[in-house]
Amino acid sequence: MSRYAKRGVSAQKEEVHAAVKHLNPGLYPYSFCKIYPDFLCNDKDWVSIMHADGAGTKSILAYLYWRETGDLSVWKGVAQDAIVMNLDDLLCVGVTSSLLFSSTIDRNKKLIPGEVLNAIIEGTSSFFEQMSEYGVDIHFMGGETADVGDVVRTVAINGTMTARWPKANLITNEAIKSGDVIVGLAGFGQAKYENAYNSGIASNGLTSARHDLLNQTYKQQFPESLDPSMEIEVAYTGPYTLSSEVVDQDNRYTVGELLLSPTRTFAPVIKKLLEEIPHAIHGLIHCSGGGQTKCLKYVPGPFKVVKDNLFTPPLVFKLIQEASKSDLREMMQVFNMGTRLEIYTDIKQAQSIIDIAESFGIAAQIIGRVEEAAKKELIIQHQNEQLVF
Repeated sequence: MSRYAKRGVSAQKEEVHAAVKHLNPGLYPYSFCKIYPDFLCNDKDWVSIMHADGAGTKSILAYLYWRETGDLSVWKGVAQDAIVMNLDDLLCVGVTSSLLFSSTIDRNKKLIPGEVLNAIIEGTSSFFEQMSEYGVDIHFMGGETADVGDVVRTVAINGTMTARWPKANLITNEAIKSGDVIVGLAGFGQAKYENAYNSGIASNGLTSARHDLLNQTYKQQFPESLDPSMEIEVAYTGPYTLSSEVVDQDNRYTVGELLLSPTRTFAPVIKKLLEEIPHAIHGLIHCSGGGQTKCLKYVPGPFKVVKDNLFTPPLVFKLIQEASKSDLREMMQVFNMGTRLEIYTDIKQAQSIIDIAESFGIAAQIIGRVEEAAKKELIIQHQNEQLVF
């Protein structure tokens, strides 16, 4: 059993997929989000889309950081995580505006006071204001804040986002074809709309990242931050504290800064791409849960997806792999490894996409290609190692 599984989490969500396999798959089986008929207005030319996600266990990292430092600003970043994990999934079906968002905050009131709730809600509103400057209008519809200390040990920050969208403007991944190349957008670095370096960690794999990097002092000082039944050999086994400093190419960061980098949104980039060269985009895949293997679910088959030019993983993933001694296969299945959004396109359009991404300060490059095959498979060639999924 992997370290990830021993911590009570699943990179591939096998049991979740089994539980929902009989539900209506929506109008387009390969679309990144489920797309349904326009139930609200019954317009055959429009569709309804709703998506629910959240910051996951990154909220526990924010809790630890806040308890150690008293810095409430950390909750602003986690509020962004909960939004972007919805927003960037919706981007992958072409939705870039006229969005509605409702938040859900479950807390243990004894540990999470009102000032934390205020910081989360203010962070939510602040992010929406920033996105409106790029024409991405998201309307905050309120939500639910529940005191459920018997259910949640600290706090869980989630949200639901919905939109009506014209069918003619959808990205359904059905246009992905043999001969396409994959342009990858980096989740790390500093985009023009970010105010600090982003490690690229996003909001997946944080249970393992937290326990692999942080040391036993967190189990002793904050026992509420983990499942008490977790096996001792996988609980807070790392060498660091949140304030530990690490160096990368003469730049110094704390481990807390790396783990708590807010999830980058690609909304300004995708909005501009869909406005200027919409037909260049054959498919979009957000490398979230499932990491670099996410594409297997959304690329129509039978195709072979070859990724042989991924970005060099940024520092945070190197630290996690060193501390956990995980092999490359597990890292690729759990983490985005720095390449967080995939754009499937024709080779002739790739440079235009790269140029637009780079105009926002986001690194982009061709990371792979799609080939005809007898069955669907993924090949990752990285660091002199070949992985087949």
